[in-house]
Amino acid sequence: MNVRIMLMRIIGCVTLWSLVVCAPLHAESGSAQTPRTIVVALDGSGDFRSIQHAVDSAAKGDTVFLKPGRYEQDITIHSKDHVKLVGSGQDKVILVGREDLVGVLHVGKWPYGATNIEISDMTINEHGGHAVGLFNGRGLLLKRLTVNGMLFTQQVEDTRIEDCTIGGSETTGVQFADSQAVLVGNFIHDNDHGVNVAGKSNVRLERNVITRSLFEAVVVNDRAKAVLVSNTLVKNGGGAAFLGQSQSDVSGNVVGLNRVGFLVASSSRAATSYNALYNSDGDYLREGNPNQIAPELKAQSDITGDPYFVDPAKGDFRLRADTPLRKIGSFPFLGALPPAE
Repeated sequence: MNVRIMLMRIIGCVTLWSLVVCAPLHAESGSAQTPRTIVVALDGSGDFRSIQHAVDSAAKGDTVFLKPGRYEQDITIHSKDHVKLVGSGQDKVILVGREDLVGVLHVGKWPYGATNIEISDMTINEHGGHAVGLFNGRGLLLKRLTVNGMLFTQQVEDTRIEDCTIGGSETTGVQFADSQAVLVGNFIHDNDHGVNVAGKSNVRLERNVITRSLFEAVVVNDRAKAVLVSNTLVKNGGGAAFLGQSQSDVSGNVVGLNRVGFLVASSSRAATSYNALYNSDGDYLREGNPNQIAPELKAQSDITGDPYFVDPAKGDFRLRADTPLRKIGSFPFLGALPPAE
C-alpha cells in the first residue's frame, strides 16, 4: 500500500479517537460555571420579576438577590444544591404569598429535597397560618429573617436557624418533626407555643429568648431529644414541658415570670443543672391531671429566686449588673443575654 495513503489513514484514526475519547473530557472540564448573582426586581431592573423563575434558573453556587419590595409571590426551592436566596434587608424585602395558597416559602419538596440552601435578610409573612416550610432537606441555613407565622420543619438534617425573629403564630412558632437542627440566638414571641420538638427530632436550642407564649415556651415530646442551654424563657404560660418518652439535657437557662417553670412527665427524662427559676405557680411540676408540684425534681445546682431583669415590663430581659446569676458553674452568666453593665 502506498505509504502516503497509510499515513493519512493513521492520522484519520488518531483524529477520530481524539474526538470520541477526549471531547467529553473537554466538555466536562468546561462545564463549571462562575457563580452568578441573579437579581430579582419588581420594577424590571433585574434579571427577573419572579423569585420562582430566578430560583429555577439558579445553578450550583448561584445567589438569588432580591431588591427591595413587597413580593406577593410564593416560592419553592427543591432539587437545588448550594444556592443562596438573599434579600436587601428584613425591613426592605417582604414576602406575603398569594391568595390561593397556604404558606409562602418552602424549601424541599416530596419526594425531592434540597441541600446546602441559605436564606437570609428578609421578612416572610404567614399565609393561611403558615409562613416557612422546610421539608426533606439537608444543610439548610436560615439567618436574619423575620418570620410572622409558623416555621415548620419535617425530616430535615443539619439545619441551622439563627438570629431570626419568629412570632405571631396561632399555633407554634417553630415546629420540628423528625428533624435534626440547631436553633440559636433567636427571638421567638407571641405564639401559642414557642418551640415544639416532636417525633424523633434531635434539636439544640441555645441563647434564644422565648417570650409571651400563651402556653409553654418549649415542648419536647414523643421520642424527641433536645438540648436546652443558655436560653431565656420568660413571660410564658410555662417555661418548658418534657413529655412523652423524650430525653432532654437542660442547663444554664433562665426560666422566669412564667406561671410554671418545668413540667416533667414520668415517662420522660430531663437532666437539669444550673438553671435559674422564678415562676408564679411553681418551678417544678410533675405532669398529671391535675399537674402536681414536685420540688424533688429540683437539681442541686438549680437556683430559685428573682433573676434581676433590667426592665421586664418593657421587654428588657437582660440581667442587671447586680444579678446573682453570674459565674454559675461553668457559665459566666445564665440565660441568653449578657448582663447590663
